[in-house]
Amino acid sequence: MTNFDALVRMDSPIGRLEIIARGDSVVGLTIECDGELPHDSMPEKNNAVLVTATKQLGEYFSGKRREFSVPVSLAGTPFQTAVWDALAAIPFGAVRSYGDVGMTTGRSTGGRAVGGAVGANPVPIIIPCHRVLASDGRITGYSGGNGIPTKVWLLEHEGIAHR
Repeated sequence: MTNFDALVRMDSPIGRLEIIARGDSVVGLTIECDGELPHDSMPEKNNAVLVTATKQLGEYFSGKRREFSVPVSLAGTPFQTAVWDALAAIPFGAVRSYGDVGMTTGRSTGGRAVGGAVGANPVPIIIPCHRVLASDGRITGYSGGNGIPTKVWLLEHEGIAHR
């Protein structure tokens, strides 16, 4: 394996998920797109943190979990990690605008930069980037899974109104 030492896949209502870990932290989560995952050719190798992650994700999808406590380790620029920290603070069923997220990072006018950092989130769902919408409630995109339909499912699962 490359920059991770454990990998599992699980089925979900939005397609198969691939979760990877390094040591005792989740470092990546990918939602299947067009029937493929990045490491489909690699064998699964589970570890304790991935057992916890798959359990918590299963609980989330079944409506029994609203927040995650699985440890994650995110590698990015200081700005990206500030955005991801802001995303992690958005509670279940709530939404923030790109401008709101920018304000928490000190870049209130950096909507495009915020959008780029949101889209680069390596652990979607666990770090809830789907809870970010345009200031008027519109969905402006989603880089996970099959894009906007995946985001719509996640928003509706949490009862979040959107346009």
